[in-house]
Amino acid sequence: FNGLGGFDRDGREYVTVLSDGHSTPAPWINVIANPGFGFQVSESGSGYTWSLNSRENQLTAWSNDPVSDPPSETIYVRDEETGELWTPTPLPIRERSPYVIRHGRGYTFFEHASHGISLELMQCVPLEDPVKISRLTLTNVSDKGRRISVTAYVEWLLGASRSVAAPFVVTEVDEETGAIFARNAWRRDFGARVAFADLGGVQAGRVRMGDRGLLPVRIPASG
Repeated sequence: FNGLGGFDRDGREYVTVLSDGHSTPAPWINVIANPGFGFQVSESGSGYTWSLNSRENQLTAWSNDPVSDPPSETIYVRDEETGELWTPTPLPIRERSPYVIRHGRGYTFFEHASHGISLELMQCVPLEDPVKISRLTLTNVSDKGRRISVTAYVEWLLGASRSVAAPFVVTEVDEETGAIFARNAWRRDFGARVAFADLGGVQAGRVRMGDRGLLPVRIPASG
């Protein structure tokens, strides 16, 4: 352990612990991919997702900023009664309570507890399917029932350059599933492909958490 992170006892995970406002000197990332699809994630949160070509077909935006490491995909948690807003990852909303980040082979796992809610976020890619899976589990550790909403944010790119692709990205809501579809037809090699973001079919749902209840929410994003 070097003060911020180290390998766990069997060496299968690299564990980073961020507390008291501490940050790593540069993004400590994990590249998670199968032969045709993948994403990059750092200790601060999701970086970007690609399909087939990590440069030419970025589904979400990649940042070459080694200091601020802005995420292009974010999951927000909101207390519907108080309006408090926070995230399971250190960015974009950093809080004083600790974050534990576990980079493993084929997955990254975030742990964070605040506002009386314990959050566990696991992100991975299946061995063959072109989809990024984010599984968020919320545990109510307070002494009262809670009304919590979960919102996923995706900054679409669908190309190699944000400034070039932005005018041509078109989105729509699929009537059958409620998923968001995104297309950029103005591309020679990838114009016929469709990206999607989906919150497990509960895009407009709300769930009330009972006393110390467990609420697992599956959030697939950017396929």
